[in-house]
Amino acid sequence: MILKGVLGFSLMVGCAVATETKQAASVNEAVKTQEIELFTSANEDGKITPKTIQAAFEKAGFTVSANRDMNGPFKKQFKESGFDVYNLFTFYKKERVLELAKKYPNVGLFAPMSMSIYTGKGDKKISVASLSAEAMAKIMKMPKPDETLTKLKEEVRAALKAAMPNGKYETLPYTAKPPKGELVTHFSMEIDPKDWEDELEEFKMGFEGELSPKGFVIAGFNNLGDDFEEVNYDGYDIYEVYSICKLPVIYTIAKTHPEAGAFAPCSLYLEKKKGADTMEIAFPSVYNWMSTMAIEDPKDVEVLEKAQKGMQEILTGLTE
Repeated sequence: MILKGVLGFSLMVGCAVATETKQAASVNEAVKTQEIELFTSANEDGKITPKTIQAAFEKAGFTVSANRDMNGPFKKQFKESGFDVYNLFTFYKKERVLELAKKYPNVGLFAPMSMSIYTGKGDKKISVASLSAEAMAKIMKMPKPDETLTKLKEEVRAALKAAMPNGKYETLPYTAKPPKGELVTHFSMEIDPKDWEDELEEFKMGFEGELSPKGFVIAGFNNLGDDFEEVNYDGYDIYEVYSICKLPVIYTIAKTHPEAGAFAPCSLYLEKKKGADTMEIAFPSVYNWMSTMAIEDPKDVEVLEKAQKGMQEILTGLTE
């Protein structure tokens, strides 16, 4: 009888462990198929904050470009916010960006990368949303995630785990849809290989002057060219990245998709290879938002397409 009882208990424990393992594998597999990774932790005592998350990333060797509290702007412009915490967090790792830049001139699409850090009003948890390596590879037109990109994403996950030790990945309640437009909006501009500094400054002056009238703001700026110079890499004359945000876009979409900060602010890069006579300008289009987050609500689509059209108009005027 005792042996039978022990065997029965062992079988029950074994089944429970197997079921738990199967469920964990199922959740992980579901997360893997999604283009946004959502990492959530209980936070009843409020000790996990955007600042403590930033500290964990800096300790892991990341450069943090910005960690912007959006609740103030939300309340100021729209008189309310559905969040106790909503930050847009942009960051990159210099050595990984350099490795990628040697092979992929469009690395600026994700240098810096973006995250949203948020807690819904009255919630006792905190969530961080970021793009998967597969999503970034798709947008950069890699056949599959590059080894360096995969390593970078592993380092992001490790930093998140350090910041939120009890966090777990969640499955988002939708499936990505086919994009309705190009995932990257790209422009080329002729530029004098010998006099490019003056032409670059003229372009930037015009670009920055056109942003505010169309409702855009500069949320950050990185001169990756300076980082490259520090390690004596001279593959580019120009490599600069603007982080661009349009408040009505993130405010509107975050109401139903707070994970949208995985795309915001948008990274727009200016790139000219050494000795080239063209400067390349590109940014991830809003069709990524619509596709990845399965956005179909007409009002949401309208605010996204209005932003896309506005940026295209600015760049068309400056590059023609």
